[in-house]
Amino acid sequence: MEEAYIKRVIGGDAEAFRFLIRKYQHMAFTVAMSVVKDEYTAEEITQEAFIKAFENLSKFRFQSKFSTWLYRIVVNLAFRQLKKLKRQEESYFSTTNDNFSDEPDGFDSLNKTDRTYYINRVLNILSPKESLALRLFYLDENSVEKVNEITGWSASNTKVILHRARKNFYSALSELLQKEVKTIL
Repeated sequence: MEEAYIKRVIGGDAEAFRFLIRKYQHMAFTVAMSVVKDEYTAEEITQEAFIKAFENLSKFRFQSKFSTWLYRIVVNLAFRQLKKLKRQEESYFSTTNDNFSDEPDGFDSLNKTDRTYYINRVLNILSPKESLALRLFYLDENSVEKVNEITGWSASNTKVILHRARKNFYSALSELLQKEVKTIL
């Protein structure tokens, strides 16, 4: 169905592009947000990505899904923005602390809203690459191959990033929940 809209846009019907915007704007924003961690910047990147997609739609070859092509544009713009702003990734985790036994119990007993809240808080703490990898692989349920295609990373790099991201996510979540428990007590 989206192929028909793409062909209409290429044929000169600019209004047909609205369908693609409506269908993918939320996901494009979410992907951008995973990288830049700032709503305003993510909105700007999303808008720029749709403009680039519109301008270059005639170059789309239907070798992959439109969503993959669009998300790749978003990812490239987001990382370019990070470089432009010269943001330094900050490490909130000790690389020597491999002891996870201090995790507070109870995450499984949280309701869906609370789980979502804590997951998003931790994703905002992680580095842009780690946050993006976790979001694409777990939350959006893409395969490693699809993550490679969207990000441009090699399969081994994707697996390494996912491994580190899972470890850092677990540590950050444990630390966050421990702080919450201490605040309550």
